[in-house]
Amino acid sequence: MEASAGLVAGSHNRNELVVIRPEGEVGPKPLHHLDSQICQICSDEIGTIVGGELFVACNECAFPVCRPCYEYERREGNQVCPQCKTRYKRHKGSPRVEGDEEEDDVDDIEYEFGFGDRDKQDRHYTAESMLHGQMSYGRGTDMDADQVPQSMMPQVPLLTNGQMEYGISPEHHALVIPQFMGGGKRVHPLPDPDPNFPVQTRSMDPTKDLAVYGYGSVAWKERVESWKRRQDKLQVMRTEGDGLKEGGPDGNGPDEPDLPMMDEARQPLSRKLPIPSSRINPYRMIIIIRLVVLGFFFHYRILHPVPDAFGLWITSVICEMWFAFSWVLDQFPKWLPIERETYLDRLSLRYDKEGQPSELAAVDLFVSTVDPMKEPPLITANTVLSILAVDYPVDKVSCYVSDDGAAMLTFEALSETSEFARKWVPFCKKFNIEPRAPEWYFAQKIDYLKDKVQTSFVKERRAMKREYEEFKVRINALVAKAQKVPEEGWTMQDGTPWPGNNVRDHPGMIQVFLGHNGGHDVDGNELPRLVYVSREKRPGFNHHKKAGAMNALVRVSAVLTNAPYLLNVDCDHYINNSKAIREAMCFMMDPTMGKKVCYVQFPQRFDGIDRHDRYANRNIVFFDINMKGLDGIQGPIYVGTGCVFRRQALYGYDAPVKDKTPGRTCNCLPKWCCCECCASRKKNKKTKTKQEKKKKKKKSKRGDASIPMYHLEDIEEGVEGIENEKSSLMSQKNFEKKFGQSPVFVASALLEDGGVPQNASAASLLKEAIHVISCGYEDKTEWGKEVGWIYGSVTEDILTGFKMHCHGWRSIYCVPPRAAFKGSAPINLSDRLNQVLRWALGSVEIFLSRHCPIWYGYGGGLKWLERLSYINATVYPWTSIPLVAYCILPAICLLTNKFIIPELSNVASLWFIALFVCIFTTGILEMRWSGVGIDDWWRNEQFWVIGGVSSHLFAVFQGLLKVLAGVDTNFTVTTKAGDDGDFSELYLFKWTTLLIPPMTILIINMIAVVAGVSDAINNGYDSWGPLFGKLIFALWVIIHLYPFLKGMMGKQNHTPTIVIVWSILLASVFSLVWVRINPFIARSDGPVLEECGLDCD
Repeated sequence: MEASAGLVAGSHNRNELVVIRPEGEVGPKPLHHLDSQICQICSDEIGTIVGGELFVACNECAFPVCRPCYEYERREGNQVCPQCKTRYKRHKGSPRVEGDEEEDDVDDIEYEFGFGDRDKQDRHYTAESMLHGQMSYGRGTDMDADQVPQSMMPQVPLLTNGQMEYGISPEHHALVIPQFMGGGKRVHPLPDPDPNFPVQTRSMDPTKDLAVYGYGSVAWKERVESWKRRQDKLQVMRTEGDGLKEGGPDGNGPDEPDLPMMDEARQPLSRKLPIPSSRINPYRMIIIIRLVVLGFFFHYRILHPVPDAFGLWITSVICEMWFAFSWVLDQFPKWLPIERETYLDRLSLRYDKEGQPSELAAVDLFVSTVDPMKEPPLITANTVLSILAVDYPVDKVSCYVSDDGAAMLTFEALSETSEFARKWVPFCKKFNIEPRAPEWYFAQKIDYLKDKVQTSFVKERRAMKREYEEFKVRINALVAKAQKVPEEGWTMQDGTPWPGNNVRDHPGMIQVFLGHNGGHDVDGNELPRLVYVSREKRPGFNHHKKAGAMNALVRVSAVLTNAPYLLNVDCDHYINNSKAIREAMCFMMDPTMGKKVCYVQFPQRFDGIDRHDRYANRNIVFFDINMKGLDGIQGPIYVGTGCVFRRQALYGYDAPVKDKTPGRTCNCLPKWCCCECCASRKKNKKTKTKQEKKKKKKKSKRGDASIPMYHLEDIEEGVEGIENEKSSLMSQKNFEKKFGQSPVFVASALLEDGGVPQNASAASLLKEAIHVISCGYEDKTEWGKEVGWIYGSVTEDILTGFKMHCHGWRSIYCVPPRAAFKGSAPINLSDRLNQVLRWALGSVEIFLSRHCPIWYGYGGGLKWLERLSYINATVYPWTSIPLVAYCILPAICLLTNKFIIPELSNVASLWFIALFVCIFTTGILEMRWSGVGIDDWWRNEQFWVIGGVSSHLFAVFQGLLKVLAGVDTNFTVTTKAGDDGDFSELYLFKWTTLLIPPMTILIINMIAVVAGVSDAINNGYDSWGPLFGKLIFALWVIIHLYPFLKGMMGKQNHTPTIVIVWSILLASVFSLVWVRINPFIARSDGPVLEECGLDCD
């Protein structure tokens, strides 16, 4: 895709297409290919033998080795092939060595290799082996392991066991073979060279340690001996039965730590790191013990009611049973937590070798924004700049910015960002700085000279900082200008009216700021693509908010670039780790597990949060405990940002299914099972045909991602003329019903590896892109139902991930050492509660829809523990009802002098104590295996109560009104703060009705505590015993609501007036209630005195 001729705006339904502000085009930049056959030991050319044929050292695997290295290995080495460990046979003209007499008596290479007895297929196999032998010595091939035939895969590790030998590069070795041995650059890091040959010594820098060159180093000799021992052990294992084959002798496979590692480029790109058993096993044991204790606890609670407070008792029991159910839903998905480790060096060795064209997969990155007044353009610009400067091949990166508000401010800010990127991107890559968002890079309070060795860095950094300050001034000037909108609307520089002046009625707009051949930095290097997209909006259409905008980006990107992977981030989440995409590719492109991965989710990390994290904005417990637990089952849930998707998974395809081994027959079962099995066999025969028909029907309904896709060049004006497996499963009519009436998009949806036709013009692609973002394109299609982001909830992220898991896909949770993404979070109490309200409302909508995980998705690939986690994600807002009731109970108990628990016996008190001990122990062990601090854990517990009695409660009622009465709620965009130097937002009070329930509960309990203590003082010593349990109950509520109380007080105890008014009002009401109850009047249990009828006078 080339840089477009300007802003393209139009409407497919109205047959309009306008091109504004034409721009020039720049020719493509050539790529260089390396296709020469070289020796994988010394990097010299292999050479030929008599007759002009290529020299083949090993006839078993054809590992590329030149003749001098072959002769050296036979004379001084182990006389075996470095790859397959087969003993080298003597070639014609090569000197004999010990052992040759046992193999051959005739100096005839054709007889020795048996070429005359092999058929043409063996000759073809040898040639193919040569072509597939492009690998670095000791590092392996850059091919996918699943693309290599099984017979070509080595059964044993290679010579260097997947490592650069002991970390010393070949240029630093002191041993160099003389010229008469074919010297040159040939290096043999082997001990004890032949003393008959003179040895050259490389010139050495006297300022360096000799050990760096490996000369006279004791450590070097020890390493060589260790290498020899590993090779001997490898030979023994080879002879004893191919122990390195999958599964191994003990079934542990190639991950067994005692086995030498395979060649590094062939190794898995990631691995699981299970939690140590010393940490996870006690955690599991206490969970089981807690379940048992809960059983005895409820047995006592149900069988021992409180007659004089039956209402309070039954309410408390119901609440406690719901809490136990909620705890089970939250706890068991954390039963199998794991961590993961990635190997970026192996990814580079396999797919991104230096000097060769990169084979890494292309990625389309999505940035979504709506209102530039709430989401400052400077924050969006920093996110875009961090994407353009990412450490990934530039021709593989395309950035799409969705402006769902059609704001000219966003458009102009993006234009300024594309110009600044020409200076910023080369600066980032030249000095390898982190993070690559300029606002956060220059705000770091660290030693920016650390690890910097170039003397020009200080000068260029100062110049770049000055450039960025000027860039900020230009962006701020645009924001100031946008505060006052002209009556006639905005106009562009050439006098053309801005197409998006009417936010609710405007055509679709696309502008390619940096194209594949039209964007270069100041050094002349190519920049990633940058595309502005604003979908068409018309009155009367449901645009489905953020989910609809994301689906529009999916279609536009499929038409213009069609990368096989997608990454979506919010406008305030910049890339903090420039290698984040590579981290995700370690899972997506792994040949062993990548095909079944639908997305890789990164944790959310935040900047600008107060040190104590008063309102649990970081969500540490969720991201570091719950998500790791889900990763051990079927993968984490999708959280809306910082996620890399497989495009085919978003299209609603099922995950590829491995062929299962045949089931056990009747002969394997006991004799008494035969009758039952034979009877079931007859039944199976009858139902077999029906099952096959259903299976075929299911496959024809939605394509299988494992089916080979065809290439876009084979498609001319739609999908006509295609004869392959995919087209046999789906007709063109079914494709259009699923994906919409765009032949170009339908063709792109069938490409598993992505790509667009090279001969397609930019004008035709942009015209089709305008078509796919038209407001009526999704009508009568499966967009939002089975394809793309799923509609029906304001939290489309949970629903989208849930649908993928129901299709049998699994997801991955990637936590790199350096946080991949960072964003901003609302530190103000009101904004935080509104954010939680939106999340909870989305969960209620899912719970009341057909996609509720309680009854949806059975018969698919969703595991039952994963289903529990999704049920918990949709049920948790309903916990607010029993939580509010339970938080009011202690106040009622104190005011009425009653309690929810009868007088405890010694045995009953043991169950209560055991339950409290289990609760605390569970939390302590959970913090131990996860590494979460006690502060973060306690803040999470506090805000669970604060959010539960406010946002979650409102979400339940709003969700019921929306579903039952049709009263819709507006989507509220969370405000992104730009300046948080002194955390001024933390102390800013914003009134909202969400503050009423927790404030009421807090005041009630405080009044009740005062009343209870006063009553005890008035009634004497005996009343303090029953009061003790009630006070602890009330104080538990007050302590959990303490951050809310602190937020209501404001900064420096300047309490807002509205808080004082509400406090006085509520205190007055409850004081009147207290007077009406009048607990201070002495209660007499003696006989009732009546008038006797006698006149005592």
